[in-house]
Amino acid sequence: MAKVRKGIEVSIAMADAVAQANVDVIAAYPITPQTHIVEHLAEIVANGELDAEFVPVDSEHSAMSVCCGSAAVGARTFTSTSSQGLALMAEIFIISAAMRLPIVMALANRSLSSPLSIWNDHTDTMLVRDAGWIHIFVENGQESYDNIFTAFRIAEDPEVMLPVAVNFDGFILTHMIEPIEYEDDETIAAYLPKFQMKNTLHPDHPVSMGCFGMPEIYTEAQMQRESAIRESYPVILKAWDEWGKLTGRHYRPVETYRTEDADYCIVTMGSYGETAMEVVDSLRQEGEKVGVVKIRLWRPFPNEEFCRAVLGKKSLVVLDRAISFGGPGGPVASELRSALYQKEGAPVIVNTVAGLAGRDVSRNDFRKIILEGKAKAQRGETEGFDLYGLRG
Repeated sequence: MAKVRKGIEVSIAMADAVAQANVDVIAAYPITPQTHIVEHLAEIVANGELDAEFVPVDSEHSAMSVCCGSAAVGARTFTSTSSQGLALMAEIFIISAAMRLPIVMALANRSLSSPLSIWNDHTDTMLVRDAGWIHIFVENGQESYDNIFTAFRIAEDPEVMLPVAVNFDGFILTHMIEPIEYEDDETIAAYLPKFQMKNTLHPDHPVSMGCFGMPEIYTEAQMQRESAIRESYPVILKAWDEWGKLTGRHYRPVETYRTEDADYCIVTMGSYGETAMEVVDSLRQEGEKVGVVKIRLWRPFPNEEFCRAVLGKKSLVVLDRAISFGGPGGPVASELRSALYQKEGAPVIVNTVAGLAGRDVSRNDFRKIILEGKAKAQRGETEGFDLYGLRG
């Protein structure tokens, strides 16, 4: 079959990707702006287009509980949520990683309350950044579609066996209609093998999962989790590399744009990367030596690749989409400072938090953020962070 290009809503394309991945179980609870994904999957299952169990649970906590049970018996498992749904799910979300269950989630990033907001930022995913999940960030519809397949490939690899979250920006992507190239089912079947899990729950062969752990073994269990997520890194690279060979669309943990001769760069995660590239093109025409560094893989953090991308630059303007209240800056900027600590040739980091609760960050805003960040770095004003977009 030939590839098909569709003008389609990103959420619908992600649901179609889940169906093409031939999942066995979908458990989810509707919450804006994620709802269209699970609604469309419910239709696909109800119409007989996908032989899967769709479990309409009574809460997100229940959704992740069902996912743990289905993944534990060896079923390919998918869920999706946003914001307060993720907060309610958090208890079991953490357990799913500790039990090494290869669940895939489409996380439609949205603000956490209060005040109540249905709009986009990254406060929800930052709530669970240390829960032991692999986290991938995408910036457009094609990447959202593609990385459903790569997420299953990574999660289910026998050397990984960890859950994966595909983070995509609420409304900015979820409800946007974009041209997306669909792969044919034969390509997907060649890329994504049938899920085979070694140690599954089965009444004929009892095993224990998530048991009580005395202090004498708890630390060792946490170290195993840490080793597992760090050792997933080469598997992630291989999964993206093979996807690129099949489709011509390549992904890396850290991606750059016009950074080769740049003196300073803006660092983004998610959909803002494309706007940043447009602004960099404009500033380049004015003689500004600026580039973009995009973090695609948030966990495990690509420390060495990030350092290679930025060492020798004069400064980085890090655009955070969440606040670490009472901390030294936004969560991304704090981690990047740590990654660069005492590295020779490390750039100065200036931190800006912007776009909270979906507040628009225009091309002109990006221009101001980049140029003001450069000026602050030159003045040595690098403590704390600027909260861009305050009125008055």
